[in-house]
Amino acid sequence: MPNKALSGVKTTRLIKLDIRSIHADDTKVMAACFEAIGWRSKSSDLFERYLAEQNEGAREVLVAFVENEFAGYITVKWKPSYEPLAAVGVSELQDLNVLPNFRRRGIGTGLVRAAEDLVKTHSDRIGIAVGLHPGYNAAQRLYVQLGYVPDGNGITVGEVAVREGQEITLNDDVVLHLEKSLASAHTG
Repeated sequence: MPNKALSGVKTTRLIKLDIRSIHADDTKVMAACFEAIGWRSKSSDLFERYLAEQNEGAREVLVAFVENEFAGYITVKWKPSYEPLAAVGVSELQDLNVLPNFRRRGIGTGLVRAAEDLVKTHSDRIGIAVGLHPGYNAAQRLYVQLGYVPDGNGITVGEVAVREGQEITLNDDVVLHLEKSLASAHTG
């Protein structure tokens, strides 16, 4: 007989989530996982470049593992090329990706929060850009739920502002830039 006290209560399976900085031996594993789902742009070359940028202090790369299996990653670009952020010294979260079989389990949220905690040591604000085509629907919702709001500069294509009436092709280069105050954000 069902427990009436639990009727209608959503239950989730607890997972062992480990988030840490990328290591050299992660790059090939990450690339293989993305290649397995057909994402060829997430190559060893990309992850090795990210690792080199981390070693130079230009970027931090956080990787997530669930029970020792690679699940996703996010990067923090300490000095972004997006001028409104760069001009005021605000870092930017970039390239959040969670493998499809690990989505909707809190991994994206965990990665964003871990990255925010890193940025808090340098700044009280953070930025992120999100694509506008349907492939980014889940990310758009996630960022709003985590307290990100539009930066007030409209959308850009390749970091160039779109003018009213301008025709554009909706692809990965069309983004809305968001910001969040970290002054009263979560801790740990």
